[in-house]
Amino acid sequence: MELTGEIAAIREGQGDPARLIGEFRRAALLVPLENGADGGLMSAVSGGIRWIYAFTDEEALARFARKRGESGREWEYLSVLGARLVDAVVPMAERPAGVAVNVADEDGSMFFPPVAGIVPDGCAVDLADGGVAA
Repeated sequence: MELTGEIAAIREGQGDPARLIGEFRRAALLVPLENGADGGLMSAVSGGIRWIYAFTDEEALARFARKRGESGREWEYLSVLGARLVDAVVPMAERPAGVAVNVADEDGSMFFPPVAGIVPDGCAVDLADGGVAA
């Protein structure tokens, strides 16, 4: 099953969290660039966490652009594996970071927070200094 299917199953209470994480890590996600090619990855900060925006396809990204009232401009993006986002990009963030997938889709979004099992242990907010779940 692809990532959108796993998200739907989880939201319906029938999914398997391990399968969801596996599909997320294998998925090629579209990550918009802030200010075009000259900017970094588009994100927002909420509750002290930096949420990197990622989308499963161009249609999901277009819905995001419409909700922001910015559908009239060209959106530049990178295609990045979910695993690369959490294993390489999250550790470079200046604060705890996670990934918000299809954030404009009311019934199809999913947040992958900075917790053990999703991000590297050194970036997980739920682990104490000793690497043990808090």
